[in-house]
Amino acid sequence: MPGEVFNPNPTIFRTEKPSSSRLAQKRSLWIDEEENTDIDEDNDDVEAIDQDEVFDLIRYISDPEHPNTLEELRVVSAPQITISGNLIKVEFTPTVPHCGMSTVIGLSIRVRLLRSLPSRFKVDIVVKPGSHQSEHAVNKQLNDKERVAAALENPLLVKTLEGSLEETNRRGRTD
Repeated sequence: MPGEVFNPNPTIFRTEKPSSSRLAQKRSLWIDEEENTDIDEDNDDVEAIDQDEVFDLIRYISDPEHPNTLEELRVVSAPQITISGNLIKVEFTPTVPHCGMSTVIGLSIRVRLLRSLPSRFKVDIVVKPGSHQSEHAVNKQLNDKERVAAALENPLLVKTLEGSLEETNRRGRTD
């Protein structure tokens, strides 16, 4: 979105690559022929999700003001994500206390998770306590269904969100 740049010179941090050991721990999609396992086709167990999986979904969202990811700017991190049953809470830290893009960042996180997670999950997006001068107002905006729906009807805002999410859509592809 055009306008004032709220943090013209942010601190950029080195990022960690996703842990291959964590990926290796995931169960294979293929059944090992040597493994003697009975398959229960009536099994309707819901697969659990962890904070690392949620973090992998949002880490590459681009900051709306800078050519950096939210992970590089330390706006989001895995420890800021909590999961309790079907409730996922994502806390993010704006780069400056007066950041005018906090709502856009929170909406980017919400849209990414809405598009990626099964509908059984409820997502709460909040600003880290004490990190923004309008913390209460931003949190209220990000977690009110009607306000979010109204924001997503704004074509300019949707274009900004799509730009922030563009890189997340390319990650992991082998075109």
